[in-house]
Amino acid sequence: MALRLLQHRTASGTRAVIAADGDRAAFVNGVASIRALALKAIESGTGLADAVAALGTGDTVDLAAAFAAGEIIAPIDHDDSAHMILAGTGLTHLGSAEGRDKMHKAAAAAETLTDSMRMFQEGVAGGKPAGGAEGQQPEWFYKGDGSQLVAPGAPLEMPAFAKDGGEEPELAGIYLIGPDGTPFRLGICLANEFSDHVTERHNYLWLAHSKLRQASLGPELLVGALPDHVEGTSRIVRDGETLWKQPFLSGEANMSHSFANLEHHHFKYDLFRRPGDVHVHFFGTATLSFSAGVQTQVGDVFEIAAAPFTLPLRNPLARAEPKPAVVKAL
Repeated sequence: MALRLLQHRTASGTRAVIAADGDRAAFVNGVASIRALALKAIESGTGLADAVAALGTGDTVDLAAAFAAGEIIAPIDHDDSAHMILAGTGLTHLGSAEGRDKMHKAAAAAETLTDSMRMFQEGVAGGKPAGGAEGQQPEWFYKGDGSQLVAPGAPLEMPAFAKDGGEEPELAGIYLIGPDGTPFRLGICLANEFSDHVTERHNYLWLAHSKLRQASLGPELLVGALPDHVEGTSRIVRDGETLWKQPFLSGEANMSHSFANLEHHHFKYDLFRRPGDVHVHFFGTATLSFSAGVQTQVGDVFEIAAAPFTLPLRNPLARAEPKPAVVKAL
């Protein structure tokens, strides 16, 4: 099994990094965050696995117990949340256009292809270019800065004005920009790219609004080669019973774009290569409970699980209190 990295925090606030391989997990010596470990790897010109080996590990950890105790936090963060960017790409998975097309056809009511279907077909045709070539650019959206990232187990809170709070089970790439502006991929995580699908359905031009929501990452950062095939399960639990459950697929074999193409079209912009910044990039999904007609409720619990990750991502749904924004003239 590939190396997995996790971030641990005790009730008193003491932090550490855990390295897990197979059934063994142990604290990494000398670092308190995965970002600090990555900076050491960049400075020494090595990979994360080599950096862990160089530092060595100490006491072993019972991951299941630490997870149950709420001691496992999001696998990436930044001291200054403004230097952490959450963004993503949609219509990237085979089958991902169907649900989106249904939403937008209801608004367009036309025989011609919707913009979503055109973009999806262009991605199928040109999203996996031959080595060295530039492929078709994908749909792109911005979710917010690091303040929008919710820890595994914590509530995903929709704003008071939201029309919906819906899960999006997918993979997310985690990146750190090196001192010379080089983007370094640290690994990938399970993710819930939480969105407002009712707002999006009303008018596809409101997609940008629907994506300005919180998101959550699974506890484990998978280090090394990107997986070609990931098969997992997304489910919603209401009052202790499974309300909805469906398998989801990800990995490049199940995508219309290559990971490299999605990364290229994000990091081609200079402002996304600012040294020291952290990026979380959501790679998209083809599985939504909203497409199956599910209406979520406050208190529902989203659960996303998939191998080779060993811990699930769970978040209950909450709604924020109204927070009026009043502009004052100076």
